This record gives sequence, C-alpha cells and structure tokens, in this order.
Amino acid sequence: MFHKILIANRGEIALRIIRTCRELGIRSVLAHSKADAHSLPMRMADETICVGPDAARLSYLNIPAIISAAAVTDSEAIHPGYGFLAENPAFAEVCRACSITFIGPSPEAIRLMGDKAQARQIAMQAGVPVVPGSEVALKDSADALAAADRIGYPIMFKAAAGGGGRGMRIVRERAEVVKAFDTCQSEAGAAFDSSEVYCEKFIENARHVEVQVLGDRNGIRIHLGERDCSVQRRHQKLLEESPAPLLAAETRAGLRRAALTVAAAVNYVSAGTVEFLVDGDGRFYFIEMNTRIQVEHPVTEAITGIDLVREQIRVADGDALGYRQDAVRLDGHAMECRINAEDPETFAPSAGRVTAWVPPGGFGVRVDSHLMAPYAVPPFYDSLLAKIIVRGADRAEAIDRMRRALRETVLEGVKTSIPFHLKVLDDPAFLEGRVGSVEVVRRRGGS
Repeated sequence: MFHKILIANRGEIALRIIRTCRELGIRSVLAHSKADAHSLPMRMADETICVGPDAARLSYLNIPAIISAAAVTDSEAIHPGYGFLAENPAFAEVCRACSITFIGPSPEAIRLMGDKAQARQIAMQAGVPVVPGSEVALKDSADALAAADRIGYPIMFKAAAGGGGRGMRIVRERAEVVKAFDTCQSEAGAAFDSSEVYCEKFIENARHVEVQVLGDRNGIRIHLGERDCSVQRRHQKLLEESPAPLLAAETRAGLRRAALTVAAAVNYVSAGTVEFLVDGDGRFYFIEMNTRIQVEHPVTEAITGIDLVREQIRVADGDALGYRQDAVRLDGHAMECRINAEDPETFAPSAGRVTAWVPPGGFGVRVDSHLMAPYAVPPFYDSLLAKIIVRGADRAEAIDRMRRALRETVLEGVKTSIPFHLKVLDDPAFLEGRVGSVEVVRRRGGS
C-alpha cells in the first residue's frame, strides 16, 4: 500500500480523501493555494504544501507545481478528487512519466471519454444507444445549421470537452442556431481550451440517471447501482438519490448493463460514472462518462456500504477488487443535497463569512463538509459548502429524514440553497418521483 498520497484538491473532497487515507494508514499531503491556507483540510492533513496563489489556474491547475510538490514531499501517488485536474489526460500522463501513480483511470481512458463526440462514437460502436446528434464536432455555423435541421428541434449544443454545465445551449428554433452556436463555441474555448462543439437532440423532461462503476486491472468490472440526478439548475446537479425512482425493472437492468459495456469498451480501471438520459417511455441514451469520483458518490456509499475512495486507492495500488457483482448489496434509499453559498431564489453567489455552523446529525445522517466557524468563503472556487446525505429504509423515509436534517442545520453569515431544497422536497412532482431534468427548477423560479 502507498505510504504517502498528495491530494491535489480542496474543500470537502480533500477532507474526504484525508479521512480514508488515515483509516488506511497512509500519510496525506495537502497541496493548497494561499486562499486555503487556513482551511479545515489544512488542519487535518499530515503534511501541507502551498502550490500557488489564490487563482486556481496558478495553483490547483498548475501541473508543474503539483508534480514538484509530490516530488518534494516524497509522495508516491496523487489523488485529484473531482474538478480541477481530475479529468485532465495530460496531467495523468505527466504523473506516469514521473513515476507517480495517478489515482484514477488511465490517460487513454480519460482522453477517450473526455471528448464527448468521441465518447458517443465509442458507445455506438459498443451497441449502447445514444441521443441522436452530430457524429463529429461541428466546423462552423453553417455546419451547425445543417446538423440542427437534420436532427430536428429542439436541439442542444455541447462543448466536446465540456462538463459541469458549461458550454451548453438549448435551441428551439432555427433562428436561434447561429447565435447559440457561436456563444457555445466561445464559452467552450474559454472554459476548456477547446472550442469544439457538437449537437444532439434535446429530450424534453428527460431524467438524468447515472450508473456507478468500478474496475480493476484484472478486467473485473461491477456496477454499484444507479443515481437519479434530475434536480438541476443550469445543468448543475443539486439533489441526487439512489436507487432512481419509478424505473421499470427492465430499464434499470438495461442501464446497468449498458454502463458496464461502455466501461469495458475503454478498458476502464478505477471508479467512474456512466451517464444517461431516460425519456418518459423508459428509453435510455448514453450521454457521457465521468472518469473520476463524483460529488454525489456518498449516495452510493450509503446504500452499498462500499468506500469508493478506498476502492480507488486500492485499485490504483494494484489490488484486485476482491469481489464480483453478486457480492454487492443495494440496501435502502439514499439522498444527497448540495448546500451551496447561493441565493435560493436567484442562485446568485453569496459571498461572505460563515459566522455559525451546526451540522445536522442523528440516525442515518452523514455530512461531508470543510466548514468551520468562522470561515470566509473564498470567491475563487465553486460555491459548495457542504453535502447532507441521508439514508432511509425506503424513499419516503429518506425524504422525511432529509427534511429533518435540513431544518436542523444552522449555517449563518451567507445565503444558502437550503430553502430551495426544502421546496423541492415538498414538490408534488418530486414526491411522486416524476421529475424531468429541469422541471422543478423552472417551476421554482430558477433558470
């Protein structure tokens, strides 16, 4: 087993990794920016090293600085968490070249699935259904118009190298195509250093369902069930649950088989997530694969009892999974709410200083957070403050438990998304399990 791991991330996921390292007897090294010099993960890590100033591009995205930090601290491996460099194939390649283990899939798998247009091709070749769309990146606005006319409206433009809801535009009429394509291309270039864009049919009121997979170097791949991530704002997930409600047994089984098929097609090793859209008739379509740990991974941990970060580390160290599909038990219903520093009505960022923080507790409640009071929310990174995860014997109990947990949470000094989550949990469509991927957000005043 590794003796020391460098964590190239911040916030709650950094703390999450530190805790698993401690349980495994592995020393943790936190690579941090100046803005995070007084954070809770800094207090918890065995060692810390500054890799740059506040801006992410000069610190958490600074590959030479992070590799140097690993070398200076004698770290054998780097865990990238999620975001930042987690899905950067060049970073994984540099780690390999420097004989540092990248805790995640191979650079080849990251590259293959990181390009959304290419990932579609791989899924199609493997016999997995995809949303009708352009098979290659669009060259220009004329090409975009031709593709949109062929596919039929509404369509969605997507950045080929995108993620997190950036570089995406829904187009409902031909007159909107050129402007939307140009805007999407510009956003993609700024966010991902690649302006390649493709388009696909936009499926109205589709559910966003993803399947968690694990693979080892011996070719053993298993799924750990699916998560429904349909409650979103601007394509950013806000609430996730497992198992996905109201799925026919045939659809559920098909999604899981398809996810393993996609993972096998790229010889996937480590934890990963295969994402699908499911329409009102139960038909599902592959949309992408996330080649990293997900923000919502605790939902799966709650119903399986499997520590996904621990499995990532074990597999990266060369261990076999040590169990097959029939050993995985999915028990109960779990749900996660992402608590963001945002105005719950407008979703505008809420900067400021957290003056009070009392997390919820009790039976079946888990909180993943880097918060402490007082704490100044840095304006340089995303607005995630905490994740509240609950587990119940069934969906109804999980919803009741989440309501209770949210109401007893004390978080003062900044506005948060908690009032929005409470509205969602009382929404009739959500309670019935029939929420399309933007339905609740639109009705409740979001965009």
